[in-house]
Amino acid sequence: MPIVRIPTPLRKLTNNLEEVTVSGATLGVVLDELNATYPGLSERIIDENGVIRRFVNIFVNDEDVRFLQEKETPIQEADVVSIVPAIAGG
Repeated sequence: MPIVRIPTPLRKLTNNLEEVTVSGATLGVVLDELNATYPGLSERIIDENGVIRRFVNIFVNDEDVRFLQEKETPIQEADVVSIVPAIAGG
């Protein structure tokens, strides 16, 4: 099953797990399964229109999904999905 790396700010929703495994043929299905297992996680990643939030970056094997197929990005069994919140500063 694909590994999903959870950022520190969201770990309170995954019982402090840094990595979890969920199945899914596309990133959208993986995110749905992630939310089914860890309720509340999806609303922090996906907006009310079903789009990945602007300030959340998601990578599949170090490739930004915005340059792939976003939520339709195919996911393989050995893939690593990383959720990375954008960092602001000034």
